[in-house]
Amino acid sequence: MSLQKLSTVFRFMLYKTNAKSLLITTAIVSWALLLATVLFSAESARQAGVARVALPYVNNLLIIAFITATFLHQRLSADNLKGIDFIGYLWNLFSKAGVAAYLSVALYLSYRMVTGYANLQSPLLLHLVYLINFGLLVIFLAKAFYIWRQLLLYHKNKFLQIAWNWFELLLFGTLLLTLFNFDYTSYVFLPLLALLGFYILFLCTNLKWVAYLTFNNKSRSLVLLGAILLSCYIFARFFHQLANSRELIIDFTDVAFLPLAMVFVGAYTLAAFLVSLFSLPTSSVFEQKSEDLLNFQRLSQSIQQGQSEVQVYDMLFDSTIKAADASAAWFEQMRNSEPQVTHLLHIGSEQIQRIRHLLLAYNIHNIDYINNNLDRNPGFRELQLPWKSLIILPIKSKKNLFGVLYLLKDIEQGFDRETVNVLRTFTSQTILTIENLRLVKESLQNERYKEELKIATQVQESLIPKTFPVDSWFEISTHAVAAKEVGGDFYDFLQLSESRIAIIIGDVSGKGISAAFHMAQMKGIFHGLMQQDMPPSEFMKQANSALSRCLEKTSFITSSLYIIDYRMKGFVFARAGHCHTLYYNAMMDEVFYFQTEGLGLGIIRDKSYNNHVREMYYDYNPGDVMVIYTDGIVEGRSPANEEYGEDRLLYMLTQTYHLDAEDIKYAIINDLQDFTGPDNLYDDQTLLVIKFKTIQPNS
Repeated sequence: MSLQKLSTVFRFMLYKTNAKSLLITTAIVSWALLLATVLFSAESARQAGVARVALPYVNNLLIIAFITATFLHQRLSADNLKGIDFIGYLWNLFSKAGVAAYLSVALYLSYRMVTGYANLQSPLLLHLVYLINFGLLVIFLAKAFYIWRQLLLYHKNKFLQIAWNWFELLLFGTLLLTLFNFDYTSYVFLPLLALLGFYILFLCTNLKWVAYLTFNNKSRSLVLLGAILLSCYIFARFFHQLANSRELIIDFTDVAFLPLAMVFVGAYTLAAFLVSLFSLPTSSVFEQKSEDLLNFQRLSQSIQQGQSEVQVYDMLFDSTIKAADASAAWFEQMRNSEPQVTHLLHIGSEQIQRIRHLLLAYNIHNIDYINNNLDRNPGFRELQLPWKSLIILPIKSKKNLFGVLYLLKDIEQGFDRETVNVLRTFTSQTILTIENLRLVKESLQNERYKEELKIATQVQESLIPKTFPVDSWFEISTHAVAAKEVGGDFYDFLQLSESRIAIIIGDVSGKGISAAFHMAQMKGIFHGLMQQDMPPSEFMKQANSALSRCLEKTSFITSSLYIIDYRMKGFVFARAGHCHTLYYNAMMDEVFYFQTEGLGLGIIRDKSYNNHVREMYYDYNPGDVMVIYTDGIVEGRSPANEEYGEDRLLYMLTQTYHLDAEDIKYAIINDLQDFTGPDNLYDDQTLLVIKFKTIQPNS
């Protein structure tokens, strides 16, 4: 089967190579014949004393043949988009086609210098320069036309694909005007020109790729786009300047295709330049990212609450279809080692069987597979399917295959890299959930309570970060211990940028497997929302809204979120009913608690919660110390049932603030253990000590 597949691919590649070679030969021969006929006509006109003759039909045929062969060759040579390295495509356009304009300038200036220095007129030499510049212009337009096509159709939909196909058809249709020697500026053809003009304006609004450029890439793109715009101007000025020249017997401005293609290339280049400059289309991309985030959050919430594998597969199927905007899909669940179709969307069982048989023939069986152009695969082309793109996502762990998800789209290049990453995130989360559900079911059958606590402990340990980032501007030391097998304390971090880090700490009411799952949900909400780099107060509001839909009515979560910025030398934080933050100010030599308002998440489950969240900003000094903890620290009890208390914690910081963060932590924990006595853990204990270093890095 593998040899058969390789043979099919080889035949297709050979066919494509032969077609490209034939087109190159056609373009060269047609241009050479055009040059010969023009030079012959020019010499005949000079000898006959005629200033100019009409464009003959044979020249029209040669012009059309050259343009068509050049454009079709570029269409076959155009590479599919891979990733989001759009600068590479702009550089490819400029280096392989944009420089043609500068070669044109050099050639024309050389001609002017030669004729001016020798003080002679050479119509044949002028025609030679004119024909060479015509060839350079067509090569430039063909390269630019299909590179812009690739970028214009990035994140395309079916309507945009159809619109482009019609535009391309109408544009090539204008070659008929040249074939029959019609004047395209006549009033008869004004509706066609107006339609193409509106088409060009519409296509120039599709610039989603610009939003993926970083700041540095946008600066580079402005240089490249400016150089390409200059190329358009050079060609346009050259041919406009020589239009209706009495020295030339041919005028390529009469070929309607060329000015229309130049208008499209120039207009789209100008639109891309302006949008790169002002970053206009970024809002639509951010909306798409937010939609993907919401889909993931819905899937995560449903997984947390799912009671069976069927519910998880239902949510996976619906979420992946929405995220990928799939035209058709089906899901095969493995039952007794045999695949069984359990979910369908816009596809019949007969079509599924035909696709599966072809995949088996190609030895594509239960593996991760993407085909973004089914029509180019001979096997799929013979099936005459209405879809152009296919992705296969197996739901499998190292030991088990749970099922296989198939998604189809009716457009080429339907699954770009960002969409694939989102889909794989969904499947990875589903695999983890299915394994956890099966582990839970197995544990209940054997030793229900014991195994439940063990699983919850594993989940909790996987949620707590083992290490924090090490940097020259701060040091951090952590301590976390659960009172029982499973605790409710939680902390995590997210590096927002090189100079900013978000740190969260929380305490889930209750214990056991329920608390562990709520911790997992809080972790997902934290990483999901903070990808948008929102302020701590806004995070608390949105987290409360999300948790209100999934927390039991008797449950709530206390939390504090800190965003530290070493370039600004400050931090901003918000508190949701959590313990007050203990702080040492090195400049004032003072230890105190931040007294800020805040209410636990899930206590008030409507918009009035927004009135109970406050945000505070504080500038730190080198040597400052921040102590973040859960109530298990200050509520630790002695054998005499006395609480450790906030005052004793404050006193310990006054005695140890000059030490490193690690030593401060150990001093507090040792003092707490001396106070409570051995093996007298009253509640989960979590402690984070952050010390801002005296020597700050260069910003």
